[in-house]
Amino acid sequence: MSVQVVYKNKAKSGNLGVIALFADEKFQIKNTNGFLSKNETSYVEKILKNKKNTKENIISFNINERTNLILISLKKGLKGSDVENLGAEFYNFIKKNLFKDVSIISESLKAKPGKDFIGRFMHGLKLKSYEFNIYKSKKTKKTITISLIGKQSNLSLKNKLKFKALEEGTFFTRDLVSEPGNILHPDEYAKRLLKLKKYGLKVTVYDEKKLKKLGLNALVGVGQGSIRGSYLVTIEWKGSKSKSKPLAFVGKGVCFDTGGISLKPARFMEDMTYDMAGSAVVVGLMKNFAIRKAKINAVGVVGLVENMPGGNAQRPGDIVKSYSGKTIEVLNTDAEGRLVLADALTFTEKKFKPQLMIDLATLTGAIIVCLGSEYAGLFSNDDKLSKKIFDAGEKVDEKVWRLPLHKNYDKLMDSKNADMQNINYVGGAGSTTAAQFLQRFIINKTPWAHLDIAGMAFSKYAGALNSGGATGYGVRLLNRFVEDNYE
Repeated sequence: MSVQVVYKNKAKSGNLGVIALFADEKFQIKNTNGFLSKNETSYVEKILKNKKNTKENIISFNINERTNLILISLKKGLKGSDVENLGAEFYNFIKKNLFKDVSIISESLKAKPGKDFIGRFMHGLKLKSYEFNIYKSKKTKKTITISLIGKQSNLSLKNKLKFKALEEGTFFTRDLVSEPGNILHPDEYAKRLLKLKKYGLKVTVYDEKKLKKLGLNALVGVGQGSIRGSYLVTIEWKGSKSKSKPLAFVGKGVCFDTGGISLKPARFMEDMTYDMAGSAVVVGLMKNFAIRKAKINAVGVVGLVENMPGGNAQRPGDIVKSYSGKTIEVLNTDAEGRLVLADALTFTEKKFKPQLMIDLATLTGAIIVCLGSEYAGLFSNDDKLSKKIFDAGEKVDEKVWRLPLHKNYDKLMDSKNADMQNINYVGGAGSTTAAQFLQRFIINKTPWAHLDIAGMAFSKYAGALNSGGATGYGVRLLNRFVEDNYE
């Protein structure tokens, strides 16, 4: 269901069908600003006496034949993420009650409700409204019109652009993750990324021929069983006039993962269309930077492959020479994401010499066993970088939890036949050993963080700011990380 937002400084009372007012934690209205008559106010007060102990945040009732009143309770000490969650809850409420036109009276707020209150409230509402239904033959073309009335609704152009950029970046990420594997295969994905040039981004596509010539054999090996091509795509944004080193974001883009020769079980294999979510976050983040004209230099790098069994597929036991020059024994072709990222990380570090690198990947099922769907796993070689990411996650409610990296885990990835093997056969510490593997490809000791988002990229059930499916987790997290520390 789409949402149309209209901004109005004033509106005449008496011609609004559904009115939403903000109230305190006890549903007491501080300012009706003439939208309720004395009789209506008295009537509302009588109703509220019977709702003193309600645990609901939003209530509604008819106050006359023409007007339905919605009261939104604002609890004390609301954080920015709380306001966004409340906006999402409000969307669910009006959708459930089939309200088509709602007027939110911002002047019912306290004098200083908090920075960007209305912007955050509407941001949460819009994120919750997202639906992916382009392949349904019968589409519901319903629109909810929300009129924001009052001077407190007037966001600055800068803030409007900020929220618009975040929404478009997050929605683009969700769209990409939601696409089926037969539509968004590597060939199509690379074509779509070229279209980002219209936002002022520099997009460069390295096809399989170029990758082989450069020596990105770990990445190419993953996709050699597919009839589709394999690609590395770089997306550059130069928003700073200084010649500062860019911030680098690297994403795993396995468009579909069968496991290759080490074939996955059939049950739930359909979910492996989401195995490119790390790359989608990077793409959505870069689009967000471009839309809001972020004052930074940044580069996004994504490795796009399809992991399929076939006559030319990589075999368990194969040894490949990575872009770094290090050799890898592929003991299990279903541990493919780390092979893609290994080459992508080294390539990014060598070519762009970034001040930091953050990679994102739906890398291990072990991280879901460890953290479920509440936290992404954070691994890093830099304490300061970790702290910045953690703090940003707390602010936007896209949480991370740091897990260990240590040289003692290296022996689990050492190979008798090559410099390393791609899985830990001993067992245990699956997410850590995967991160430990990736760390070997940070050649120049660049500050680096790895986010394992396997439990966060897709949800079988609705979350606070999504209705189930692709979440877009990571776009808002990394945008806040950049805003707080590099702009």
